[in-house]
Amino acid sequence: MANRRTLLKGLAAAAILPIRGWAAVGAPEWVAAGRLPDDSHALHGLDAAGGITFAVPLPDRGHAAAAHPYRAEVVAFARRPGTFGLVVDCRDGHVSHRLSPPQGRQFNGHGAFSADGTRLYTSEVVAEGSAGRVGVWDVRAGYRRLGEWDSQGIGPHELRLMADGNLVIANGGIETDPEDRTPLNLDRMQPNLTVLDGEGAAVSVRAFGPDLAQDSIRHLALLPDGVAFAMQWQGDPSDPVPLLGIAPVEGDLVAHPVPESEAYAMKGYAGSVAATGGMIAITSPVGGIAMIHDLDGAHLASLRRADICGAAARDADSFALTDGGGAVWAADPDGLRLLARHPLAWDNHLVRIAAQA
Repeated sequence: MANRRTLLKGLAAAAILPIRGWAAVGAPEWVAAGRLPDDSHALHGLDAAGGITFAVPLPDRGHAAAAHPYRAEVVAFARRPGTFGLVVDCRDGHVSHRLSPPQGRQFNGHGAFSADGTRLYTSEVVAEGSAGRVGVWDVRAGYRRLGEWDSQGIGPHELRLMADGNLVIANGGIETDPEDRTPLNLDRMQPNLTVLDGEGAAVSVRAFGPDLAQDSIRHLALLPDGVAFAMQWQGDPSDPVPLLGIAPVEGDLVAHPVPESEAYAMKGYAGSVAATGGMIAITSPVGGIAMIHDLDGAHLASLRRADICGAAARDADSFALTDGGGAVWAADPDGLRLLARHPLAWDNHLVRIAAQA
């Protein structure tokens, strides 16, 4: 449940931001983008049983979304390199605002709201060179762009708001061609995990040593005492490198390998990461596998399912996972349990509604 501090901030902001609560759209637990049988795309709300509570058409393939902390509103982002962010009223599917990055910038598929819901932060790159930026938008002023911050790295992907109000950013380290996403700097990558304060100043910038310089940091999950992150290996595919990392509140980043028998199962690609109160899950649609770890990074179980990728907390002891076959699963170290199946292909991410987390 939302903590008292977050709730009070939300109530204070409500005088300016009218409440249109998530209960009005069936109290969804998660939102996710998906491709329909006619090759159109939509953003969906999902309830605790995996049922669809709403569907809002998207102009093209979606990636992730940022869910407002207390009103039934999301910002759906295009798959990178993208140029649309749609602010959707989930009660009726009305698109209230269409966000576009400034000239020479591209959205990178992810965003996050401030705890009080008055600011939106977007992951962006400078199209030429892939230098990272965080776009800052004023929700109260109709999503007016306030400016941008340096992400302190190349190719930022997911960003998350931490409990202390700071912003953690996965700087993937990959410079890409602005038109076709061809990697241009795999021999000189420098991915990092950056934390910025509420004014955009760097609190910390942490990276692995040269041995893991080609392990692109992509996705994030908040832990009680730090951050878990999922990586995608850009080096020799015969190298059995770890794809799960943990950043404690202070200290060095720690990479967590899996048992030797599972070292190649993800084929160098972790697509999503999620955390409950006591576990971490990372998924690989390429490998057709989800791995569950404890909060210290120790491997607990491997669950196999074709094209599985979307991951989010379900409750304190389990996860919700989605796959390209339209299925929604409950998952824990004992296995997968089908919740629902829909005639669509889920995209990479499953985003939990913050107010219900």
